[in-house]
Amino acid sequence: MTPSTVHTAAGRSTLYSKNSMRNRENARVPATMQAHQPRAGRLAATALSTDVASRTVLEKSLKLSDPVPEAGIERAVEIMRSGSMFRFDNPEGVEDEVSKAEVDVAEYTNFKYATAMNSCGSCIFTALWAIGVQPGDKVLSNAFTFTAVPSAIVHAGGEPVYVDCEPNYVLDLPDLEAKMKTSGAKWLVVSHMRGKLSDMDAIAALCKQYGVRFIEDCAHSLGVLWNGEHSGHHGEIACISSQSYKMLNSGEGGFALTDDDHLAAKLIMITGAYERLYRKHTLRPADEVFEDIKADCIPPNYSLRMTQLTAAVLRPQIETLEERVAIYDRRYKRVEDQLNTIEHIEVPKQLPQVRCVCDTIQFNLLDMSEDQIQAFLADSCAHGVQLSIFGAKENARNFHNWTYGPIPDDCQKTEGIIKVAVDCRLPMQFEDEDFDVMCQVIRECMESVMGSA
Repeated sequence: MTPSTVHTAAGRSTLYSKNSMRNRENARVPATMQAHQPRAGRLAATALSTDVASRTVLEKSLKLSDPVPEAGIERAVEIMRSGSMFRFDNPEGVEDEVSKAEVDVAEYTNFKYATAMNSCGSCIFTALWAIGVQPGDKVLSNAFTFTAVPSAIVHAGGEPVYVDCEPNYVLDLPDLEAKMKTSGAKWLVVSHMRGKLSDMDAIAALCKQYGVRFIEDCAHSLGVLWNGEHSGHHGEIACISSQSYKMLNSGEGGFALTDDDHLAAKLIMITGAYERLYRKHTLRPADEVFEDIKADCIPPNYSLRMTQLTAAVLRPQIETLEERVAIYDRRYKRVEDQLNTIEHIEVPKQLPQVRCVCDTIQFNLLDMSEDQIQAFLADSCAHGVQLSIFGAKENARNFHNWTYGPIPDDCQKTEGIIKVAVDCRLPMQFEDEDFDVMCQVIRECMESVMGSA
């Protein structure tokens, strides 16, 4: 049996057999998700200094995605053997896998309707189209988010107007109100970047005051609660993701959620329910809602449907969401406590109304020069901990890279924050001891670059 080695700061090595490590991992991963977990591999990295053997090294990859449960794999194989991968392939009276997934997601999030699509970006685009964004309309949104959000605004014909963020990564509400007053924008996409919820009650009140309609980008906030209610219920439509690094993993995918009959009918039709295929959706308004919309103007068909294969791998994961939320929360607190004891690092607190879902952790670097930050990141990578800075030159979350639309010249506050904001994944396949090793690597790298107290 080949052991896996974790080097310690004192130059000693702790040996774990791969089988014993895997047993401990399985003890912490929901049983339905244990099948086909990838084996942890040593990260290929070049040491920056000759003393790498005397330093702690993390030998598991932080890039691990959650595995598909065995039940999802078996169901996907059944569907492939049948050939019925298109969501509308099933005969009349036989519910398709996508409709079942829509029901599951809607029940979990307490929404009336869910429309499955091929990505969360598609959900945001269609949500903007459904609520009425017209070419040239200005649409407010976060200056700190992923490029897919402003891309969807541009795709819908809108012009993004960016709002600054706070050091805990949520919207700067005074800046939001100021831009509601001055921009003329009547639309807003609130992006819950990395699952960080802004003050949603205050945002809803501002939107009501200034006549702004809004949707929520909940790509990272599935399972996050605001005062006990799932994120997404303040806006007219919520958009969630099942891209690989999310709480649901189908590689790509998403769901648009709403309680509004008219919006739900629009979403179903523009996603790809042409003619009267809307009748094959389990969660849908009455026929007359669709026919009334079609009588006015038949919506475009953007063919953004989710396949039965995607839905098949998702459904067993929905069943374990709350179990995994609890595991992530416990692990996050363990990592947060350790990181907050390291000089030059601060993990920002989130709002007290929020129950977080902590599959990642973010922290800010304090009192460090750009050269020191780059040295810290390089040293961490060399010792197996791959961290990223949101404001890095080529990072897709840096608004300077969104050149397909207007680049803001009034978001210096956000620019300063993302230059020191670090992103780190917390994979489900890790065990507690792996996170301890990760934190020790970060501590040693910070001390190597900045010196110990």
